[in-house]
Amino acid sequence: MPTSSSGTGQRPRSRAAAGLPALTADRIISAATTLTGERGLDNWTLRELARAVEAYPAVIYHHVGDRDAVVNAVVDRVVGLLELPGGDLPWQDWFTQLLASLRAVLRAYPGCARRLALFGPSVQAATRSIDAGIGVLLKAGFGRESVLAYNLLVMTACQFVAMEDDRDGALALRIDNTEAYAAYRERDDLPGMAELGSAMHDLMGDPDLAAGYYAQLYDYAVRRCLDGLAHRLGELREPDGEGLTAT
Repeated sequence: MPTSSSGTGQRPRSRAAAGLPALTADRIISAATTLTGERGLDNWTLRELARAVEAYPAVIYHHVGDRDAVVNAVVDRVVGLLELPGGDLPWQDWFTQLLASLRAVLRAYPGCARRLALFGPSVQAATRSIDAGIGVLLKAGFGRESVLAYNLLVMTACQFVAMEDDRDGALALRIDNTEAYAAYRERDDLPGMAELGSAMHDLMGDPDLAAGYYAQLYDYAVRRCLDGLAHRLGELREPDGEGLTAT
């Protein structure tokens, strides 16, 4: 926090006089993004952010706005970190690379995936990636369904990352559930549960397998979505293929 001059009733010293850098909206958003990387989007307060930039909360309001405004700015900043694949890739490879990059970025800033799944980024922040992604789908031949296909892929990705973020915050419950499911691995009367139990038992016995489980699940979800869209694209390319109209 800014320091005050000695002597009763004197005004607080300026940031420059206290040897502090000038406070800007960009500096505040950068600090909030750092806090998000360290704690998660929902686990810091505006007062804690003010302490991080050595200012009063009122200064945050002045430069950026309330906490929702800061959160929106953080999400936009995180979206801006996403690197887009080269435009010469086949559409499935393009989205495979994009969504792998998206998971890496969102996992570094827990909580942003859930916010994106619910509300999306601002138009300004999303324009670059939306235009590129829908453009790839238009070029592939999805036509008026390109927007639906894009939203399916990105929202599926965000929801799976959000699930992973949430599960990190409930490790004890996750472990208890895994052990409970593993106990079913020899139940011949419940073959489905036995199969799941065997898979959970393998996870419990192999730390490397357990560490990569959610990445594997994410990759599986992305690839199966792409498979489904590839099948749909084949239908659209048929002479009597019926595309959906835009809504």
